[in-house]
Amino acid sequence: MTVFKSGDLVVLRSGGPVMTIDTVNTDIFDDSKITGVLCAWFDGTKLERVRFDHGAIELAPSSKVVALEAPSPEASVEYKAVLDDMVDAMNLPAEAAKPVSGTAPRKSRRAKPPEANGVVLRTQ
Repeated sequence: MTVFKSGDLVVLRSGGPVMTIDTVNTDIFDDSKITGVLCAWFDGTKLERVRFDHGAIELAPSSKVVALEAPSPEASVEYKAVLDDMVDAMNLPAEAAKPVSGTAPRKSRRAKPPEANGVVLRTQ
């Protein structure tokens, strides 16, 4: 029996797209007993996730695995610029940030015990 782990690339024995194993579910009392395998893949731009029986999938042959092209240098520079802008926006200095209201919220004052107010409690 094939041992599956998260991150493995698999296909259905009956065919279909290459999928990535997200989670391998095991029996609550026996970790060696696989009860299902959660796989994820993209159908165009839509992420699909389905649980399969471990007997229905097999490791993907390396000939089916398609390597993605590296992004162009221009796209990488634009992406880095966007990320830099986001980091700068999140890291504004404290003095640049304006408070929401003009005054700081006050702490509530605790009530003084009766003895501190000059009230004497009598017990009979």
